[in-house]
Amino acid sequence: MQAAKPQSESASPQSLAASAKPYPEGAYATMTDPHSRESAHVTRRILVFFALCAALVACCALTWQLAWQSGIDELRLNAAARVDRTTNTLKSTLDRYEYLPYLLSRHPVVQNALDHPDKANVERANRYLEDLNARAHATVTYLIRSNGISVAASNWNAADSFVGVDYNFRPYFIDAMKGGVGRFFGIGTISIEPGYYISQPVYREGTREVIGVAVVKLNLEWLQGADAAEPLIVTDDHGVIFLSSVPAWKYHTVRPLPQNIEASVYATRQYAQQAITPLPMTVVKTFSDGAQIVRVGGGRNAPAFLATHRSIGEPDWQLITMAALDPVESAAQNAVIVTALVFVSLCLLAFYWRMRRARVREMIRSRELLQTAYAELNQRVAERTADLSEANAQLTKEVNERTRAEQDLRAAHDELIQASKLAALGQMAAGITHELNQPLAALRSFSDNTRVLIERGDQAAARENLEAIASLTERMGNITNQLKLFVTKARPKNARADVARALRQVFSMLRPRMKNVVIDIAPELAEGSAPVFVRCEDLRLEQVFINLIGNALDAVASCDKPRIVIELNTRADTIELMVRDNGPGIPADALPRLFEPFFTTKEMGQGLGLGLAISSAIARDYGGTLVARNREAPIVADGPEGGTQADADGSYGAEFVLTLRRA
Repeated sequence: MQAAKPQSESASPQSLAASAKPYPEGAYATMTDPHSRESAHVTRRILVFFALCAALVACCALTWQLAWQSGIDELRLNAAARVDRTTNTLKSTLDRYEYLPYLLSRHPVVQNALDHPDKANVERANRYLEDLNARAHATVTYLIRSNGISVAASNWNAADSFVGVDYNFRPYFIDAMKGGVGRFFGIGTISIEPGYYISQPVYREGTREVIGVAVVKLNLEWLQGADAAEPLIVTDDHGVIFLSSVPAWKYHTVRPLPQNIEASVYATRQYAQQAITPLPMTVVKTFSDGAQIVRVGGGRNAPAFLATHRSIGEPDWQLITMAALDPVESAAQNAVIVTALVFVSLCLLAFYWRMRRARVREMIRSRELLQTAYAELNQRVAERTADLSEANAQLTKEVNERTRAEQDLRAAHDELIQASKLAALGQMAAGITHELNQPLAALRSFSDNTRVLIERGDQAAARENLEAIASLTERMGNITNQLKLFVTKARPKNARADVARALRQVFSMLRPRMKNVVIDIAPELAEGSAPVFVRCEDLRLEQVFINLIGNALDAVASCDKPRIVIELNTRADTIELMVRDNGPGIPADALPRLFEPFFTTKEMGQGLGLGLAISSAIARDYGGTLVARNREAPIVADGPEGGTQADADGSYGAEFVLTLRRA
């Protein structure tokens, strides 16, 4: 078997001589003038250069337009979501206080203070308004008689009390005296603090005679800092900016005010005689959805924003978010720079390819000349090495086959390892996710309670909640640290844990769910009793208790008198801990599969079906067992709340028995 001859060996001297034939005479006739050839070459280079420059400019312009439009579209979507979110927040706040003045106007204490403003009635009204204002978290709540004079206020004992102030000129007083609802935003004449006023008429009992007005003042300054990342403004029905995250924009207008409106604003002292001037804002472009590109300030270099408008409704306000266009323009500039660099790189690559082709052609010509000289020698060498080539080909084939087999074996081995890792990772991720759900729920509850306690000023209780949050955070860290044990070594089997301490930790996490549930604990597990140690890690024992007590809480959620009993039987080598509830019990068809992974009797979205499987696995790891069954007798309790609860099928709830070795 002869080896295939290289292309250089197959070329005959005749063909090489033909390929080396000189150019025809006509070709030489066209290239006799070197100056003409050089001039044509330079002209062609100049034309190509200008064509490439024009193409570069066109690509950069198209890239700028596409990148800018894409950035604007994304910015419009984000701005619309932001303005809708902020508008809903403001509307929900206003709606929450909308009915407070009406309820206030119906109260007998308020009606007595306005109808008969003697000292006793006014003092009762002051106390009532002070308590109501504190509980409702309003700024000020006060009463105005029909003559416009305030007779009672929640800040009656403050230096800037509203009692005795004349409010005849305020529009919210005039609207309420006419029998309507007064809504007004302005700067207070006494406190010099801006606020939103809601008023309701107060009628004499049994008649339609208006004897006064009940007013609630709200401070909306918090809205200015709700989303300080980008400018935010709120305008009234005249276009006056009364709320703004940019202080310099406040008390300016987004459009010129007519003279009569401006005079009315000054007459009602709505903004405490602030100079109301137009905001230097120029509209550059308006989109179909009402969004606008505006420039705030003078000149072409003024900062540009995407203004998104939303109407509040009642009151007739408008909320405007201003998203800066600098990121969009910066992204478009970066895209243009990248496009220019890519274009220039492609041009350089094309030039290099062209030069390389010319060099390759020269090399091929030189090679053909060498091939002619060595053709005969190569032929002889090829004949003498035919046998060696055949043996080499056979050996190469065997090596390739063995290499391919080794590659297939290595690929199969890698796939098996990857599959094992994915399976283990999936089981671990499911377990860790399930075990983190309870601490996360407790963290949410503690954080909500802490915020309320801080608002009430109860620092001690808030500090206790923060300590509980820290403990839960440490617990979650311990849970995730179990991943290290999975990677490095097996779990220790000689750890020990105090059963009573583990129960207390679990109760602290499940306390929000145990508010209306009666928990009966064995005396051996009560606080202050002697510790009972078992062979188990603290964290894993708490995981088992969380699953068992959490399932019991779910089972008694629909009971009239929910009750959970935790008993402890101590033996020489083992302990038995029983968790019982007076719920509906475990269905008979579910008992055999209760400890299977991902099997659950709960509704979709309320559980993964991993809790009992994980608890059973933990018990087995430490030489124990976990058994589930339905009780044959009801839970009987002492006292007036005792009693029995049985299902229609005769069961009296579920019972889980955890057996562990004593330490």
